[in-house]
Amino acid sequence: MSVVIIRQDGKIDEWKFALASAAPQITFYSYLEDHPKDDIEIAMVWKHPTGIFKEYPSLKYVASFGAGVDFLLDDPEIPSHVKITRVVDPVLASDMSEFVIAALFSFMKNLTRYRTDQISKVWDPLPYKRIGDLTVGIMGMGALGSRLAADLCQIGFKVVGWSRSRKKLDAVECYTGEKQKSDFLSRSNVLVCLLPLTRETSGIIKTKLFKQLPQGAYVINVARGGHLVDQDLIDMIDHGHISGACLDVYHQEPLPEGHPFWNHPKVFMTPHVASVSDVRAVVPQLLDNYYRFKKGEPLLNEVSTLRGY
Repeated sequence: MSVVIIRQDGKIDEWKFALASAAPQITFYSYLEDHPKDDIEIAMVWKHPTGIFKEYPSLKYVASFGAGVDFLLDDPEIPSHVKITRVVDPVLASDMSEFVIAALFSFMKNLTRYRTDQISKVWDPLPYKRIGDLTVGIMGMGALGSRLAADLCQIGFKVVGWSRSRKKLDAVECYTGEKQKSDFLSRSNVLVCLLPLTRETSGIIKTKLFKQLPQGAYVINVARGGHLVDQDLIDMIDHGHISGACLDVYHQEPLPEGHPFWNHPKVFMTPHVASVSDVRAVVPQLLDNYYRFKKGEPLLNEVSTLRGY
């Protein structure tokens, strides 16, 4: 049973080598090389060209190389019978947690502001925040959000969480559903978005949400650009209700040159690097599901197309 690898980030050869080295008995093809498309039943994918699945009439299973699957669910050409899985990787969760914590401390200690001041040769000491001054609110309490919450609690932060389904985590007050979202937001001095991108969560970070956050709240979006209404964030920062934001994800990547985020002094940008799938950690999971599929066994981390994750 052959596998086609479909990526558009220049990393096909790296992943093909790692997979083939770990499972030399399996044939892995790059979608860019000649391969028997009629025989392909499994595709391993990251940010594929829309509509490409029409070229694989025997396709039965698509594995995302990462935790996100919105790019798959947004493709109207993906056959409805195809199984979809995502990666749930402790290394990915650890990387994400470390990134958010770094962004959080940068905000608390004014490090981004001081870097700007240095370039402008401005000497302007500012008051800083301490761990006990803030409550961190995490939207999305799946594998990534739960790991971040645990790490923040260990450091000493007060943490609240919000998710669609009820969660229970030690030392974290968890809120559930629309009825409890307002209470959650009112307590979140720093809001971290780690939600999956679905029809329900698209555009969720907007003016209505911002107004429910405390005055001076800070926003960290490391989930998907589609969660955020860009202009609403800029307006709320400029009006003084939101103190700033750290953004790692965007509606269009790379971000267009004319986008106002580039030059906004209170928007700190990174180029979608908060957590990147580690080949060594992900390959065993991909191969485990390959063997499960071949044997007709249940797949790990299968995605519900109704929920979107």
